Amino acid sequence: MPSRPLSLTILPAIGAVTASQWDSLVDHDHPFLRHAFLHALEASGSVSEATGWEPCHLSVWQGEQLVAAMPMYRKHHSYGEYVFDWGWADALERAGGSYYPKALSAVPFTPVPGARTLIAKHADAGAVRAMLAEAWREQCQRLELSSWHLLFADEADVSAWQAQCPELITREGVQFQWRDRGFGDFDGFLASLTSKRRKMIKRERRLVAEQGLTVRRLEGDAITPAAMAHFFGCYTITYHERGRPPYLNHDFFERLRQTMPEALVLVQAYIDERPVAAALYFRGANSLYGRYWGSEIVADCLHFEVCYYQGLEHCLQSGLTLFDPGTQGEHKLVRGFAPQRVRSLHYISHPGLAAGVAQFCRQEGEQVSAYREAAHQALPFKL
Repeated sequence: MPSRPLSLTILPAIGAVTASQWDSLVDHDHPFLRHAFLHALEASGSVSEATGWEPCHLSVWQGEQLVAAMPMYRKHHSYGEYVFDWGWADALERAGGSYYPKALSAVPFTPVPGARTLIAKHADAGAVRAMLAEAWREQCQRLELSSWHLLFADEADVSAWQAQCPELITREGVQFQWRDRGFGDFDGFLASLTSKRRKMIKRERRLVAEQGLTVRRLEGDAITPAAMAHFFGCYTITYHERGRPPYLNHDFFERLRQTMPEALVLVQAYIDERPVAAALYFRGANSLYGRYWGSEIVADCLHFEVCYYQGLEHCLQSGLTLFDPGTQGEHKLVRGFAPQRVRSLHYISHPGLAAGVAQFCRQEGEQVSAYREAAHQALPFKL
């Protein structure tokens, strides 16, 4: 019997499909692509048309079976993306065009590399990508969207899209990640470092304790509503210090606590049994992801302890082999986090802007590649 033809549907909300349908396509190492995470964003109102993130997820069906999906949003600004295109928007506006709205395939507020095109193993990947490409092109034309952007896709996804759509513009970036080299435990990790960096880390951890701070990790169901509420208060402090409101609300985090607790690790710092700082991590099958942090106090090296060293210890104790602590920060390099290439892909409707963006990305890519190589040479591991 011949297989049923493929059909495409645009989902106005992630809730238009069931968690079991969507999650059947998701790699167990990527919690941010799970239905529960994306649904928490939308159900909490953190992601909505009102906040400039209008869901229009692409779904491919074979009969009644979901065989592929791609998260997608119509964006009315460039906040919360972490691949900065403000300059591109300004250039088009100066030329008399409109950059917004645009189409974006990404996980909102989450610059973590992973698959963005979710395809069932038995599906024809080439046919699926062709259908998805036709869909986002049609959206750009019919709705007068300036562009489509694929952010923080993993290397396999990027390469497949480059082959499918050679006109896509590639932009390179750098993030810092830690990988287990068979260290065994934290002392084994320290032993792999140069003397200078080993002493630095020991001193930083000692300083935290000398300030009267103790640190604890909570996992899964041990994370209480009160602990999550305290974390959220700390998280908001980080944004208020920068003079802007937080992207995410308390309802979002509480929904995660209720619907995907097994993916959560909460680190809290205490003074006299009173929590004063916290960081929320997510775990996949093999990886740990550091995401959000905040503190009620100013304390030397507390950020390093809560956001890096506790994560490293958790990986080594739990058998997780990769730790992605979040974007930015050369300070991660001297603590054993190696530079990794990250790539995004961009379709620009306006020919003149597309040419300018392509030239910019080529020049920027050469600089990024040189920086990444230099950063590798600066890693603190013994030769």
